[in-house]
Amino acid sequence: MVLQSSPSPSLLSGSLPARRFLVLHLPFWATDYRKRADPQLRDKPLALYEHIKGGLRLAALDPQLSREGLRVGQNLADARAIKPDMVVEEIDRPLLVAAFAAFADWHSNASPLVSVLSDMSAFGDLVLDITGVDHLFGGEAKMLRLLLKRLRDLGYRVAGAIAPTIGAAWAVSHFARSQIVVPEMLESVLDALPVHGLRLSDKQIADLGQMGLATIGQLRQRPRKPLQARFGLSLLTRIDQAFGVIDEKLTPRLPLAEHMAERRLAEPISLLDDVLRVTADLSVQLAQDLEAAGVGAQAFHLFVYRVDHKVMTLSLNAARVTRDPAHITELFRHRAQRLEGEYDAGFGIDMVRLAASSTERLEALQTGAFSTENGLEDIDRLNDRLASRLGAMAVLKSVPVASHVPERAVRLVPALAAGETRLEAPLLPRPLRLLPRPEPIRVMAEVPDGLPARMEWRGQTYRLIKGEGPERLGAEWWRTGQRLELVAPPKPQEQEPGEPSEPPPYVPDLQLFLPDAGTRDYYLVEDQEGHRYWVFRQGFYSGEKQPAWYLHGVFA
Repeated sequence: MVLQSSPSPSLLSGSLPARRFLVLHLPFWATDYRKRADPQLRDKPLALYEHIKGGLRLAALDPQLSREGLRVGQNLADARAIKPDMVVEEIDRPLLVAAFAAFADWHSNASPLVSVLSDMSAFGDLVLDITGVDHLFGGEAKMLRLLLKRLRDLGYRVAGAIAPTIGAAWAVSHFARSQIVVPEMLESVLDALPVHGLRLSDKQIADLGQMGLATIGQLRQRPRKPLQARFGLSLLTRIDQAFGVIDEKLTPRLPLAEHMAERRLAEPISLLDDVLRVTADLSVQLAQDLEAAGVGAQAFHLFVYRVDHKVMTLSLNAARVTRDPAHITELFRHRAQRLEGEYDAGFGIDMVRLAASSTERLEALQTGAFSTENGLEDIDRLNDRLASRLGAMAVLKSVPVASHVPERAVRLVPALAAGETRLEAPLLPRPLRLLPRPEPIRVMAEVPDGLPARMEWRGQTYRLIKGEGPERLGAEWWRTGQRLELVAPPKPQEQEPGEPSEPPPYVPDLQLFLPDAGTRDYYLVEDQEGHRYWVFRQGFYSGEKQPAWYLHGVFA
């Protein structure tokens, strides 16, 4: 039963925020969850214990054991003496915390702002910001009644309350019957509750009891300065939060999306194709909302709510800001095909929500007979579909890097994260793909600094008939960790024209090539069979050390 307090005009002179919060209190969450997971435990008294200071003590009890006098913190041996037929298990707190977090996410089908209230316990209390959403359920009373009923149908013991503040809703749900507190009745309702309703520490509650302060109303009649001097600022903060003097922030588990569309189904569905059809309809509604706001989105999130208090989420990113409903639908269709083996509708799906985030301004475009398209949008759409089907790391894109060294000038990043990039055309043609590491070659040239005339690579000799170059690239001296110094030019050394240069001997571990060893002269050469190669000479013939030749890439 849900009780609604009647307003009284003699209370509350100040104004409260127009927000409404719903708190759900599940005092036996741990044992109820275990009994749902194991049907054999449903009709048996269940207690969970944990190791505390070298002993075994009770950590959670079901309602039956609580009525028979057992209490949390009691020694396990004493509890067994009182109730020898009870079932005892060790509590798994990480599992319960994770399960309760997923349980909280499922409640986002009632309100997009849901948080686990972990001030007093890591699990057991949920808070929902229902400001402006209760009309979807026919009002606050019907909404509270619906949420309580569906949890009780699942086998959970639960109490709930709606109030203008989080602290008030928590206090009423714990120490009063499930009810709706209107702003005008906030003071009278809270003053009648025990001081435990302020979410205080055990020491603070014990000290208040020694002072004879049992209710919140008695506590509020005391002067604030002595209370702060004895109990600290936290006590006054809890009082002010409960009565709305200080705003208590709610930290939602799921990020709030400014634009979303949802559909509540009269009958649960289970097929993936049906979910995709609903997604297509929601894409149209979401696109209309985005268009009305003059924005587009780059991230889209699909929430699929199952009737067995579980939610499945599916998120994806687009390469550019969009609000095209057909494109959004295709992205989810490709991603769903990839995850089809993991899809599990459980006992059915009763709600689907589509949300958009990472929004930016997107003006409407008008196309006509004289408009031209550069094809970039089609490429981005293709990247989106491939990434949705194969995964974001399977579709890569080249982006420039601030380096003129070929193996450093470009790096591969996911196409969805690359953004708008433009690669400057080099002075000479370059191969699309380079060798993993430049390989040493033997070269014979007409003159020391002339075009290569013959090349020996991997034990095979190639006669070169054409060539173009050189394209000179200097070494990036700042990578060597040495200061740049001006030195005198080396004296030229005599060398017979046409004499082949001798590179250092080849070693299998490929530690021969040093990217920062010296200046490179790149040549594009072609052999007698029409194959083209990209080779370079590192160093000069005029230096003390003979230069070395390398093959860096092969043209298609």
